[in-house]
Amino acid sequence: MYRIRRTLRSLLTYVLLCAIAVLFMAPFALLLSTALKSSGQDVFGFPPQWIPRPPVLTWFGEAWSTIPFARYLLNSVIYEIGIIPAYLVVSALTAYPLAVMRFRGRTVLFYLFLATMFMPAEVLLIPRFMVVSQLGLNDTYVGVMLPAILSAIGIFLLRQTFAAVPRELLDAAAIDGCGHLRVLWHVMVPVARPTFAVLSILGFISVWNSFIWPLVVLNDTDKYPIVLGLAFLSGIAGNDVRGLAAGTIISIIPITVFFLLMQRHILDGMSGAVKG
Repeated sequence: MYRIRRTLRSLLTYVLLCAIAVLFMAPFALLLSTALKSSGQDVFGFPPQWIPRPPVLTWFGEAWSTIPFARYLLNSVIYEIGIIPAYLVVSALTAYPLAVMRFRGRTVLFYLFLATMFMPAEVLLIPRFMVVSQLGLNDTYVGVMLPAILSAIGIFLLRQTFAAVPRELLDAAAIDGCGHLRVLWHVMVPVARPTFAVLSILGFISVWNSFIWPLVVLNDTDKYPIVLGLAFLSGIAGNDVRGLAAGTIISIIPITVFFLLMQRHILDGMSGAVKG
């Protein structure tokens, strides 16, 4: 009887997980279906026609050629390469003293960082623009990258991870002659590898989908990221949602690939924690 109940419980769990997966995947499936439909097939009908008849790839080529798609993709890659490593380094260097070192005002400083997590991004838009303008970084790649380097969520997650490291391990490293930077690199970074992977994914998605800040700070359209490029495509395509759907499909491929590459580090770190 117990075995039957356990089997039924497992079956219900898998059914529920499959239903949730279908619920989350349905919008992406509809987006792909729209991008593959010919001009003669309705895309606004209800219930929606999921299967393109016949499937065509014309809209992908049209989306690629209507705007400088390759240039916008390259710009987004440049922003990712410039922001993500610096964002991880700054977050680690800020979180380490908040978690390990003892100094006056540490808790207050940590709470101040946490307070910025609850502030809408629009509140910081004008101060950031004023700082970037005074530095002469308007309409530059650096002007887009600079405000994104410091993140309260990155500092918070790494601080919590570093604080969970046993104090004995830090004392042993100090006895071996390791300074704070060596402790951070040889002890903290390996332990926090899953956290770094999560922050990399979150940071990649945030930078890739950044819209308001590049629109404010950039004047040269040749420096626009892919999200602003899709906004251009939306204005050019008008009511032609097939081309816009195709462009959106192309733009989310890098995010998907990056997530698949980074999830291995998350799973490896979790399995190592379980074995430990």
